[in-house]
Amino acid sequence: MSEAKRLGFDPDRLARVDAHLLENYIAPGKIAGALTLVARGGEVAHLSPLGLMDIERGKAMRDDTIFRIYSMTKPITSVALMMLFEEGRFRLSDPVHKFIPSFADLGVYSMGQYPMFVTTPVEKPMTIHNLLTHMSGLTYGFMYKGNVDAAYRALDIDGVKPGATLADRIETLATLPLEFSPGEAWNYSVSTDVVGHLVERISGKSLDVFIRERITEPLGMKDTGFTVRDSELERFAANYTRRPDKTLKLIDDPLGESFWTGEKTFFSGGGGLVSTASDYLRFCRAMLGGGELDGARILGRKTVELMTCNHLPGGQDLTQVTTGLFSEADNEGTGFGLGFSVHLDPARSGSLGSPGEFAWGGMASTAFWIDPVEDLIVVFMTQLVPSRTFDFRGQLRGIVYSSLV
Repeated sequence: MSEAKRLGFDPDRLARVDAHLLENYIAPGKIAGALTLVARGGEVAHLSPLGLMDIERGKAMRDDTIFRIYSMTKPITSVALMMLFEEGRFRLSDPVHKFIPSFADLGVYSMGQYPMFVTTPVEKPMTIHNLLTHMSGLTYGFMYKGNVDAAYRALDIDGVKPGATLADRIETLATLPLEFSPGEAWNYSVSTDVVGHLVERISGKSLDVFIRERITEPLGMKDTGFTVRDSELERFAANYTRRPDKTLKLIDDPLGESFWTGEKTFFSGGGGLVSTASDYLRFCRAMLGGGELDGARILGRKTVELMTCNHLPGGQDLTQVTTGLFSEADNEGTGFGLGFSVHLDPARSGSLGSPGEFAWGGMASTAFWIDPVEDLIVVFMTQLVPSRTFDFRGQLRGIVYSSLV
């Protein structure tokens, strides 16, 4: 009996994952390669490296390829902060300025352009809960909605200057207006970078050290961190985008001047980690296991329950509260918890899955989801920017869920 069948899948149907990716994406040159991992009951039912991890050097995708996971860092950073919550170090209702004093004078955008803004006072101070739920009023420079995100671009908030630190980014953010008063709406943003800095302020440790000591080392995530070690560069995938003629363009060379190699001073809680599919599976298994994996407990069971329920006001979905043009989730039928999207209703979302499934993705088209009802975890890895170029998650959901027997 095959592993897939033993774990409750129709093997022929699950094999459609590879056929779909090869025929529709890899053979036509839309992506270089991909790695899909499907696990159920704590065991791997499907792990398939396809195509290339580095076109320029002709290197095949491997089971242990290292990927830039970008915003799949956000759930890990959110867990890091909630570990301190469990120690009684703060309450979710605490104002952010209790720990970051420069946030005490934030205002809401009224008019003007950088650096001449007119603002109005916030209705309520930004709370830690607002940050974890992306209801802070912060934004991203790539949103291209108006004058606030234009200021983010002018100050290169989304970028990293040589020698910069996470604290530098947060202090720059404190000089800019909010898109809206905290708690009034949902907008995908640099909120999780502020969460990462709160981890630093409250714990007294840099974010990279805290995550290593408290999460990745206890869970055995040996290839997850903010930099790729020299000894592991051969496993580091290249990163691509698409040219106007739809051919792939290299945008980050793993053996060149990559942001993810060498010494680092900046540790982005919102998008700075690299990882492997197997490593990220261990994080997902810990979350599915109520905060524990193989005897290592990173969170309590009730904390995981709190993080993975819908925190949007009145049980709404993202379509009802978002002001943004982008997130790493489909908005309809999807709520948001503390660092994770939450699937509310398959009928409303129009996709297969279970209520209570939680998930997120990253800018280079990586994605994961965790389904407690089906005891299912899916981790998808590739390296194509931006993440909404193709709907990998939606297509894989249809194939994987229709394979369950």
